[in-house]
Amino acid sequence: MDGIESREYLESQLETILKWEKEQKDIFLWEKIGRIPFMLLDRLTPKIVRDNVGEALNEIGSFIQSGGKYLVRKKSVMFVLAGTAARGAEGLKDSLEAETAGSGKEEGTVNDRHEHDSEEMLTLDEASKLPIHVMDAAADGITTKRVKFAAAQGAATGIGGIFTIAADIPLVLGQSLKVLQEMALCYGYDPDNPRERVFIVKCLQFSSADIVGKKAVLEELAVFDDVEKSDQVFSQLQGWREVVQSYTDSFGMKKLFQLIPIAGIIFGSISNKGTIGDVAETGKMLYKKRRINQRLRETDIPL
Repeated sequence: MDGIESREYLESQLETILKWEKEQKDIFLWEKIGRIPFMLLDRLTPKIVRDNVGEALNEIGSFIQSGGKYLVRKKSVMFVLAGTAARGAEGLKDSLEAETAGSGKEEGTVNDRHEHDSEEMLTLDEASKLPIHVMDAAADGITTKRVKFAAAQGAATGIGGIFTIAADIPLVLGQSLKVLQEMALCYGYDPDNPRERVFIVKCLQFSSADIVGKKAVLEELAVFDDVEKSDQVFSQLQGWREVVQSYTDSFGMKKLFQLIPIAGIIFGSISNKGTIGDVAETGKMLYKKRRINQRLRETDIPL
């Protein structure tokens, strides 16, 4: 699995990511305006609703410390990676279908099935050495699956308009954390590691930030793997509440029409689909960039 990609291939992939980063450093005027009614809504929201959202924020804070209930099963993602590496697109499809079929079962049963069906159950270290195109394929397959689930959830919570949106926001935040962990695993990084949970929160922050915010996050993450220079990133962990609150506020226009009962079914589906898609893309690109940079460093290629 080692030394598969050429220097030219890695550099071309890195160039694609840098182009994507440049495109992200923008925010349309309507998005800024769209946050205004949502912030006003927050002031008018009944106390019980605001309390529910506050509890969700506290739970997400615990994710940073211990992972809490948001940690994903590594073996599920390793199973998808193994299938993709062994049999390409067909293996990816089969492993995703098997993972879906087992998602409602007990974890031990699912893991046993994975170990039985997989030609080779990968370790995290082995996964980190897979070709980039295998990692990309697995990440894209998982993203497609998570986006479909988010769309269905948004439709369900859009039925009651303003009365069910309070339940929708914590659910979307939880899904965002989970899909970012899956992106981490696809590129060989361990979300059980507190260090990676900091990176995940930074990805969450990036996905909802404006131009200035995105630039600041990219500057922080540029030195994330430099132990001597990464202290500042970890020190900002204390600001996780602001990160999550900013993410909640950023729904803005996306959630505005979901406040309308019944019509919220359509808008809720579209909103959640876009939100999870954006978060997954952010995780994929930023984790892929780390993996490519690491491989370039390992081959002593100046960046």
